[in-house]
Amino acid sequence: MISVEENESALVAALQAGDESAFASLVERHSAAMRRVARGYVSAHEIAEDVVQETWIALLKGIDKFEGRSSLRTWLFTVMINIAKARGVRDRRATDAEMAAFTGGTVDSARFRPADDRWPGHWKADAAPTRFPDTPEGSVLGGELVAVARRELDKLPDNQRTVVTLRDMYGFDSKEVCELLDITIANQRVLLHRGRAAVRQALETYLADES
Repeated sequence: MISVEENESALVAALQAGDESAFASLVERHSAAMRRVARGYVSAHEIAEDVVQETWIALLKGIDKFEGRSSLRTWLFTVMINIAKARGVRDRRATDAEMAAFTGGTVDSARFRPADDRWPGHWKADAAPTRFPDTPEGSVLGGELVAVARRELDKLPDNQRTVVTLRDMYGFDSKEVCELLDITIANQRVLLHRGRAAVRQALETYLADES
């Protein structure tokens, strides 16, 4: 059985050897995700496209120096985020992110348990989110719910949207996200919770309206 590490080692070796098909495969696999994340740092879609293109150029120039200290994907996104920051659109340091995380809440704070509760920050028993349908009709709604979730995701503050996108759409773990965004574990947790809660609220409202 071929391990993930062996697959990645083979991919890196192919890239270092100038294999165009390996490069094309990587571009196809990650470009959409990179554009979405880059958009959290820059003011326009066109600039995000430029950031992604610069990242691929940086990959071609720097792949020979890749030492495998992190996964190729993490390295690639780190390069991309650094390029996006260098465009001078926003400072994404942890202090700013923490302040933004607690402003403009989209879910009523009364729905969560208080700080002195045994499980602070969790949903209250009588205020938990509505369970999504698992009936045949529910499966029909699946595509609509995804569309609603994506629209709500795009409305989130940039820092929340970036964290939720990396965690829930592209499968980065919390440690990777903290390293990529230069934020603390606690801050990442808050941003993720707030972002997820906002998306969940929009889905609840949509389902209530449909019923």
